[in-house]
Amino acid sequence: MRRFKLQVQVSVDGYMAGPDGEMDWMTFPWTDDIGAHIDALTKPVDHIVLGRRLAEGFIPAWAAGPEGETEESIAWMNNTPKTVISDSLTESPWEGVAVAGGDLTETVNRLKERPGGDIIAYGGATLVRNLIARDLLDELHLFVNPVALGAGMPVFPDTGSHHRLSLVAARPFECGITALHYEPKRS
Repeated sequence: MRRFKLQVQVSVDGYMAGPDGEMDWMTFPWTDDIGAHIDALTKPVDHIVLGRRLAEGFIPAWAAGPEGETEESIAWMNNTPKTVISDSLTESPWEGVAVAGGDLTETVNRLKERPGGDIIAYGGATLVRNLIARDLLDELHLFVNPVALGAGMPVFPDTGSHHRLSLVAARPFECGITALHYEPKRS
């Protein structure tokens, strides 16, 4: 079965965005070592999952070929099949992008049962918290930026219980970001 990974930028105090969705706190520019790490992380990936709000900016930004990105990265982002999780969209406004609504667990299980490589989710906040709350992720790749926000959109939902994780790897990068790779502890 395919593995479902999360890759998310996070502050040291656990937020993936500021209180109003601000992302201006993220560390840039990245260094070559983090670029190589992300290339290795995404090499087995052949499907991207996004929340609707993130997709509205993410898909057009990559289609426009963002500055500072390699042609190879831009091609990979644009050519990799995507599913946008949304209960408000009935059809995709983006060419070649599927929209899935309804039961999130069923949607993820259908994606994982298909043949293919790994699946990666980049967010947004609501999708990430729902994936974690429903224990649908096989790997969590938290890219911890050297900044504390004090408030914002947390990565982990308040479900009334703990989210137990096993650390697989931790790697600091020259730009100051540290990648933490966790897997959920399942009974």
